[in-house]
Amino acid sequence: MTQVQRPSFRVKRAVRYLMLLMVSGAIALLFAHSGVARESHYAVTGRAPFNQPGFFPIEQTPPRDRYLPTAPWFGRLILPTVQEQGTPDWVWLEVEQAPPEAQALIGQRVRLEWSQKPEVQQYVATVTQDVKFTPEVEESRRKTGNLYPVRLDGRSRVGPLQAIAGARPNDDVMVSLTAATLARSPDGKVVLQIATEPAMDTGRYVALVKILRSVAQPDMLPAVCPGAQPCPSELFLVQHYNPTTKQFDGLQATVRIPQQPRDGFGVFASTSRDLEKSPVGGMGWYLYGAPDKTGLFTVQAIKPRSLVQLAPQQIITDQGNALNYINYDNWRNTGQRKGTLQTVLLDSGQTQPNTALEQWQEGDRALVMHLFGGRGGQNGEPAAMGTVTGHFSYGLATVIRDRFTHELQLDVVYQQVYATNIEGFIAGTNTWTNYLGNLQRGWLGTRPVSDVLVKLDVLEDYDFGGIKLSPFNELLHQLHIITARYRTGDGTGAANVTAATSCVQDSNQALFATIQQIRHTVASSPEIQQWWSTHPTDPTVKRLERLMALGDDLEQQLTPFGLVRRDWQSNASALSGTGTPTRPFIRAADGTENILTALTTWRTILPRQAQDELSILFLRHGAALWYLRTNQVGGHDPDILPVAPTQAFARWLLPGTAIAPVSVVFTRLLGAIALPSSRDWLVTGLTLLVYGAIALPLGLRQHFLKLTRWPVPTWHSLLLALRLFFMPALVEELIFRVLLLPYPSAGITGQRWLLWAIASLILFIAYHPFHAKTFYKQGDPTFFSPVFLSLTGLLGVACTIAYFFTGSLLTITLIHWVVVLVWLLFLGGMVKLHPEMNNSNAN
Repeated sequence: MTQVQRPSFRVKRAVRYLMLLMVSGAIALLFAHSGVARESHYAVTGRAPFNQPGFFPIEQTPPRDRYLPTAPWFGRLILPTVQEQGTPDWVWLEVEQAPPEAQALIGQRVRLEWSQKPEVQQYVATVTQDVKFTPEVEESRRKTGNLYPVRLDGRSRVGPLQAIAGARPNDDVMVSLTAATLARSPDGKVVLQIATEPAMDTGRYVALVKILRSVAQPDMLPAVCPGAQPCPSELFLVQHYNPTTKQFDGLQATVRIPQQPRDGFGVFASTSRDLEKSPVGGMGWYLYGAPDKTGLFTVQAIKPRSLVQLAPQQIITDQGNALNYINYDNWRNTGQRKGTLQTVLLDSGQTQPNTALEQWQEGDRALVMHLFGGRGGQNGEPAAMGTVTGHFSYGLATVIRDRFTHELQLDVVYQQVYATNIEGFIAGTNTWTNYLGNLQRGWLGTRPVSDVLVKLDVLEDYDFGGIKLSPFNELLHQLHIITARYRTGDGTGAANVTAATSCVQDSNQALFATIQQIRHTVASSPEIQQWWSTHPTDPTVKRLERLMALGDDLEQQLTPFGLVRRDWQSNASALSGTGTPTRPFIRAADGTENILTALTTWRTILPRQAQDELSILFLRHGAALWYLRTNQVGGHDPDILPVAPTQAFARWLLPGTAIAPVSVVFTRLLGAIALPSSRDWLVTGLTLLVYGAIALPLGLRQHFLKLTRWPVPTWHSLLLALRLFFMPALVEELIFRVLLLPYPSAGITGQRWLLWAIASLILFIAYHPFHAKTFYKQGDPTFFSPVFLSLTGLLGVACTIAYFFTGSLLTITLIHWVVVLVWLLFLGGMVKLHPEMNNSNAN
């Protein structure tokens, strides 16, 4: 409960050491994948003919009864020349698929431009900017294999469409359009107008097949492949799905699934070896591609049907088990799961699995939180400072009806906040097929992936008597702005990963901006305010109130210290119209300021932590979570293994255990360093009042406490108060509450947290008599008194309860400090611990 002597360590030195640890860790973590390749993976793999657009003639078409168009509109983006560019943002679209009324456009170049709707034009104007490579980018171009938008360098007024088309050195960006309007330009030519960003896509046709076996053919044996020689054939015999029988007993055909070449790091992005033996292929595969010059259907992307079916392998309705799945089971034994997939639905709001599944109906939408992990094995990558960082992004999933089977499925589209890279990924809207299933660069075969689909009614659209509000659309809008920035690097030519600017930080900046924008819309709309006041019990209003509560918790999660980053606040203010910064988007500075900025949003530095903690938060707000997990799915590559992403330093384990002490200390300590809210201060005050109401009568009745002031000068009392704040208050609370207890918002059940609390309380009480016998002799015999131990235990209970409700080290330190200070100075504590001081004063 107390001691008065000076602590054995210097507080300032400890604080400096802690800051050094955090800074070093943050830098090392975020640059863990900074390997250098002299030539980009895009260039290396792009030399293969089947990775070039010209390999697939538009005039070649497969049988339409087995191969369906991927989207109503599909085609290749072509960047206009500088002379063609003009002021409005537009690009050429070489049309490869078109709806029935526009079949004549297939094979033609059509101008693709933005709708003239005011909100669309405002978005385009917001992200349009001049592009001029900085000297640092020019230097990086010479030294690394990163892809920079070289064709945009020096251009003025580059808009979001041109930023997509010009992101790679070649015109090979394929896109699909789900909604486009045919119009006429002033000169009478046909143009396509869109209101939303085109989705980067792969393969203009799709088929649903079961892969039967490989077909030996000497000229289809690749020279290089993973595993033993000789390489297997790239030809496969497949059987098409029969919609009549609903079985794979349709026509058989031969397709080519090419073996991809090694990338710049010697890794195969995908392989067709043993694809027919894949454990996930039992329900069939979607094959995306097109016929080559000979008419042979050549696959460019794959997707396992079992992953997206509305039929999860497991449904969990108990909240405790759901939390255990998020924290432990989701990534358990990832290496042993190689080649498999798992689909799990968590819904603690339902009591029966069948009712949980029935909540997912055609047309329903869900927020996607995407996370991929690392690559181990012979061709693995290092885990810097015991951490596998991975990658995080948001997206949108929709329950659709499949065109082949007419069953309900999950369709996932990502909004990838993706930095400058060597693979050729482009920040923006990416279909699942393009981002994961793409054989040339997709991650399906080389990394473990966890997509969490968050279905929550408060995220759905609102209608306040004709006034519309859509959290989903607002988030997509904010993400479109962020990704457009990334494509040009805010005009510098590069979007680099730093501690403060990264996939996970800026994806969540978009989420923060969404919260701010919705609040601004609600507060500034007289119509919504009027509806709210006149319909206080309307379900829409109740749902909006729950949305506001979710927004409060999300903001606390995104800004854990209560300090809003300057760049986040500036961006949010500019987009809501409440601020006018000189430049709309302020990226965090380099160096120390960058690290300190990152630490203000430390919960979104690491992708794994962001996904897990946000999943727990959404679950506790009543969301259903659908997990789509893949572990290097596809053909078999024996030289790689899936590696789970981790929390900070989580791979530094105690020998022979699964305990990562540095990770636990790091996350629990940062979690507890939070500025208390007004509610937290109220909890603190009430806790002190309740403790005093119990402890004071008990101590006085047992003659352990005595109403007497320690007779020393005021300055002496002030020095004592300062010392007591650090020891015992801060040190003991840090050890017995913060480090021994899981953070209150961590994903564990209340029962498990209570067990930890009891254990820490026992240790807290036992520590005092032990301390009196070892390092603090003045505590003997006081620290053995039953009354003292009872009051100490009561203090431990009070601080534990306060920590559970506030999660703040400062609040529990304050409670501990006030109790000890009052006891020593005003209730006879100093007389009991130091009777010689009292005698000296009396003399």
